[in-house]
Order: sequence, then C-alpha cells, then structure tokens
Amino acid sequence: MVLHFVTADAASARPGDIVELTGTEAHHAAVVRRVRLDEPVTLGDGRGAWLVGVVSAVAAKQVDVTVTAREDVPAPSPRFVLVQALAKGDRDELAVQAATELGVDAIVPWQAARSVSRWDSKAEKGLTRWRTIVREAAKQAHRAWIPQVEGVVRTADLVRLAGSARVLVLEPSASARLTAVATEASDVRDVVLVVGPEGGIAPEELAALTEAGALPVRLGNTVLRTSTAGAAAIAVLSASHGRW
Repeated sequence: MVLHFVTADAASARPGDIVELTGTEAHHAAVVRRVRLDEPVTLGDGRGAWLVGVVSAVAAKQVDVTVTAREDVPAPSPRFVLVQALAKGDRDELAVQAATELGVDAIVPWQAARSVSRWDSKAEKGLTRWRTIVREAAKQAHRAWIPQVEGVVRTADLVRLAGSARVLVLEPSASARLTAVATEASDVRDVVLVVGPEGGIAPEELAALTEAGALPVRLGNTVLRTSTAGAAAIAVLSASHGRW
C-alpha cells in the first residue's frame, strides 16, 4: 500500500516541486514507516490538495518528496456531521476514530445529560486529543479532507442547530429507519447525526430536539454502543449518497 503523509506545504506544491517533511511527520516517515528512496507516496494538506510523488531523500529529521502529480479534491457536499456524546473510558475516542475512517466530515463533542465523562475543566485537552485521533485516522484512510473537530456543545446548542440543519437523532425506539430517510435529493443541508452516551439520550433532551425539528431514527432492531452507532450510521450515509 502506498503511504500517505500530511503537511501544510502540500497546499501550494506543484509537479516538479520538492516537498520537505519535517518534525513528527518526517520521523513517522523515516523511522516508523521506513520509507526508501524512489518509493512512491502521496501527500495532502488535509484541505483537498492531493499530491503523488516519489521519495528523493531520507534522513531522520527530514524526508524529501518530489511531486509528480497533483489533484484538488472538492469538499464533500452535503457534509456528514457527527455529534458524539462524551462517554467514559475510550468509547467516544473509538467512535471518533471509526467515523473518520468511514467518511465523517465534521465532529462535534456533546456534553449530554447522561454523559459520565465531563469536560468542564479539561475541554481543550479533550479537543486536542480528539483532533489528534482524527488526523491520524484520516491519514490512515488516505482522506484528502481531514474532518474538523469543533468545540464542545450542550443540548441547548443542538436544539438551535436543529432549526437550520438536517438533524437525525440515533434512537433505538424511533419508528423511522435511517436507511429510509438517508437520502433526500431536494435537501442539500448538512446531515447531522446525534449519538447519545452509554445510558442513551435523556427523554427531555430527545423531546427538545424533536420539537426543534430533529428526526429520531434507528439503525435496525438491535441497540449499538455509543462507540459503534455513529460509525454504522456514517457507513449508511456514505452508501446512500454514492460516496461508496
């Protein structure tokens, strides 16, 4: 498999240019992945630039790549946005990683009423951790666009969002199936998937979201964990919107 690396310098590079990988990316390329001279690789900036090149120099602190081709990949539309409730252990991190690999375009951490994990005093640390996970998962999946991880929100923020975006709340008791409502050709708004914590979405939260215009949907007859529900839903959307 051709290895993929991310660097801001890919944004302006053209065929014939030499892109220098430095810092942690150079270490990952030279020491961890052990790239070799003349090995084909791809580079991106995480914002749509996609470069094909060959390794032209290798050192522990710098790897040079000579660009042979460039493509500018347009941003996905509509976007798939995952609102992931904070969860205990590493379950929310597993959800973020899997959703990134499967095609999510933006991720929003949600401090839900039943979230055991609390980010009240460590929001920046949590966001940094999620962004690192997303970046690495996007690289692994060879994605031209790295999903944005936005600031943590409360339920009131989601209620306001439901008035302007297409919000689908994953709820096992819902009557509508995600597969039945995943694609609506006339609706070009972002598709926002809301996933609750381990104990599920509190009744008052579900009621507030529904009253604001959100649609509760279910994936099937079984109940998935918070670590897998969002990823499964992103897979459904990717297939129904022709990304797969």
